[in-house]
Amino acid sequence: MDTFKTTHGAVRGFRASADVVAVLGIPYAAPPFGARRFREPAPAAAWAGVRDCTAFGPVAPQSAELPGAPVWSPGDEDILTVNVWTPAPDGGSLPVLVWIHGGAYTFGSSAQPDFDGDALARAGLVVVTLNYRLGFEGFGHVPAAGGTAHPDNRGLLDQVAALRWVRENIAAFGGDPDNVTVAGQSSGAASIACLMVMDRACGLFHRAVLHSPASPCYTPDIAAATTREVAAAAGRPATPEGLAAATPQDLVTASDRVVEEYRRDPSSGSRHYDPSLYAPVLDGDVLPTDPLAGIATGASREVDLLVCHTTEEYWLLDAVGSSAKVTTGEQLDRFARDFGIPDGLPAGYRAAMPHAPVLDVYLAVFGDLLFGEYARRLAERHALAGGRTFLARFDRRRTGPDGTVRAWHCADVPFAFGAIGKDCAAFLIGGAPTPADHDLSARMVRAWAGFAAAGDPGWPSFDDSTGQTEVWRTEDGDEDEVPAPLRELWAGADFPLLRP
Repeated sequence: MDTFKTTHGAVRGFRASADVVAVLGIPYAAPPFGARRFREPAPAAAWAGVRDCTAFGPVAPQSAELPGAPVWSPGDEDILTVNVWTPAPDGGSLPVLVWIHGGAYTFGSSAQPDFDGDALARAGLVVVTLNYRLGFEGFGHVPAAGGTAHPDNRGLLDQVAALRWVRENIAAFGGDPDNVTVAGQSSGAASIACLMVMDRACGLFHRAVLHSPASPCYTPDIAAATTREVAAAAGRPATPEGLAAATPQDLVTASDRVVEEYRRDPSSGSRHYDPSLYAPVLDGDVLPTDPLAGIATGASREVDLLVCHTTEEYWLLDAVGSSAKVTTGEQLDRFARDFGIPDGLPAGYRAAMPHAPVLDVYLAVFGDLLFGEYARRLAERHALAGGRTFLARFDRRRTGPDGTVRAWHCADVPFAFGAIGKDCAAFLIGGAPTPADHDLSARMVRAWAGFAAAGDPGWPSFDDSTGQTEVWRTEDGDEDEVPAPLRELWAGADFPLLRP
């Protein structure tokens, strides 16, 4: 059966493979434009008859053009959609995995080819992926005026609305609404860390998989200052009326202009190195507390947690040109000052990497700052608060025809989705997959499926005395170790680091 009944109407999917039906582009909320712009997500309108759901919905406003993925077109408004892959279209009560994509809260979509849910569905899961508002539309601060509510963290509210859709509808697709795991990578993983401490998301999921969660949340003051910069670049006043008068395209273009100004100005502080304008805002309402602080108090101890980071996170950002180059000792010291990194930490990394160029030392420090150390602290604080916690590190590396294939940011995602054979994965994994790569991918798919089904990824839960960090490698991979994060050097760093 390829037709399913949802609370808004019937939908029709298609056979993605012999054993899996895919249903794509199902609206979970109304288009967030016009009178609904900058507001909480509203319910989707019902429809009559059977809605054909055989193609992904439009992506959120953004300027990114990602390999194999659709691009945003101004005028595309029905962006709040979910996609479902189910191996049990005729019934059943299977564990559910909901994927939240990353992209610095600014780009990306559920339509990226390496987020194909077919392999995970064949492993026994009902898989859901979703789109949510990005950039200014999703995370830009709109000043309060006239009693009209323009909440911060609209992208997070979209994710909550999608999870409510799952709770109300997933049984029709063979899924168990009482066994939902939410998974994400980078800003998608950091979004989940936020959901774990949000009252609005309480009870909507039971387990969480966080791959390379990104560390920053912003204070209201930082978010308001960003709004002033973006509004000025768009030629509009930083008021609700001025921002509403700017089209989504205007704000995408203005945001890109502000980013470029930070890139060109070495004296602009932390955003010169990583000019990410948007992040969840600690508004005290939608997001009542920083995730690290909330998790440490046990706010999410009932949620099983699996955290993974890669060994060489930041090498990807350097390879794609989104990170400033730091090639001298003077630049490295300035970078540390701009981020408030403890004295002696860069020198400690240089001592541990005596033959590495300064650029590699910088990338190692930056990767641990934003991803590796933050991921480890999330896992530790959840475990210390009484939550079941599992920790992993992705370390699949090899020597390819163009040099070293890094265990860098995003490389783990196509392995976990069983999508390493797709063309879009070639850059991330360094060419065509080997038989050992396929074996590693199968093991990672089984780990996600086992964790989503019963909270067991296949290795012991984590704590400081008896826990284990699962290391994902291939048997034919390079054996030389990249130094693990030098944790003693981070002892003086007061996470979370709020920036800029």
